[in-house]
Amino acid sequence: MQTALADFIRDTPDGREADAILRSCVHCGFCTATCPTYQLLGDELDGPRGRIYLIKEVLEGVAPTEKTQLHLDRCLTCLSCETTCPSGVKYGRLVDIGRRVVDARVGRTAIEQAKRWGIRAGIMSAPLFGTALAAGRMLKGILPNELAAKIPDRSATGAWPPPRHPRRMLALTSCVQGKIAPSIDAAMARVLDRIGIALVAIQGGGCCGAMPHHLNQDAVAFTSIKRNIDAWWPAIQDGAEAVVVTASGCGVMVKDYGHLLRNDPSYAAKAARISEQAKDPVEIVAAEWSRIAPQIAMDMGSKKVAFHSPCSLQHGLKLKGNAEEIVHALGHELTTVSDAHLCCGAAGTYAILQPVISAALRSRKIAALEAGDPEIIATANIGCLVHLAERASVPVRHWIELLDERMMNRKRVAD
Repeated sequence: MQTALADFIRDTPDGREADAILRSCVHCGFCTATCPTYQLLGDELDGPRGRIYLIKEVLEGVAPTEKTQLHLDRCLTCLSCETTCPSGVKYGRLVDIGRRVVDARVGRTAIEQAKRWGIRAGIMSAPLFGTALAAGRMLKGILPNELAAKIPDRSATGAWPPPRHPRRMLALTSCVQGKIAPSIDAAMARVLDRIGIALVAIQGGGCCGAMPHHLNQDAVAFTSIKRNIDAWWPAIQDGAEAVVVTASGCGVMVKDYGHLLRNDPSYAAKAARISEQAKDPVEIVAAEWSRIAPQIAMDMGSKKVAFHSPCSLQHGLKLKGNAEEIVHALGHELTTVSDAHLCCGAAGTYAILQPVISAALRSRKIAALEAGDPEIIATANIGCLVHLAERASVPVRHWIELLDERMMNRKRVAD
């Protein structure tokens, strides 16, 4: 694609990156076929190719409108188009640049700004979010069904083993997952503990930065990123092997720290190293499988499991199929899920900001997941888990909890 970027952006870091991405696009349209919003809405401008044209026009000097902003807002950033693209177009990074420019030029109404500020402040504040969640759980029995369904039940956390092994990994303590489902990180800690690795939660960290980044609040996002790097860096220097991110959506963000801070002389090198050491549970379990497999109780009964592969796992981290292989290796039966590449509609803040489209995508996803009569839906991202659990007829769990149960049962049998 030929480009002629306008003076305001041509020689900036964003401009140079956008120009390279635009030039790699060959207009083939393969991406359109796998775009959830195009499939749902049928509008070329609500697909990757159409959005690329919109961004190109804006970067070349055409004044954006609220309609331009709406089409970019409707993008899930699921990155299914990147998986499909034969030319390797980095659409996710291009749409980030496009949204920043459009938001700066079009702006948001006072109501919309307040809504986005409230989402960010409410979710990123652990005390505020935790208090609201606790109150919601306490009042759940008297709330309207529609609202009560949005409040996840409390799950048993279980013990988090003390850091007793020389080998150490660090845990990202998510601003959302740590309150909604602390059982997930605790399960990861127990799995690692059984094979001689301590999972350590470092004080001082917090949100990975994805939440404000999704909302184009980059100053807040960068503050979160730098806070995490500062918190983790002494342990990384002291020999910690990895930063374990059990929410794949957060994992994509942490893996991108190096790129996001590449122009920051104080943090570029540290951010690049953190990105290299960020690991999804799938990567760790696969690398340690020879030590994990002997501790799995294979005779504890098989369950029918429908696996929902989050977009962040299969398209963002490029780990499609790996978690499914592990669940199958645990002795469970995996059901067939049609259109497994499509988004469930959670997509970070998308379910709040685009509720109609999000709900439609969730309905399609749940129908696909439950078609095989599963006993459990397993996934790898807290956002997807909560979003699906609101309407699913069977429990929705993180797959690492299934592994933890198999290893725990083996220990009980041995004892």
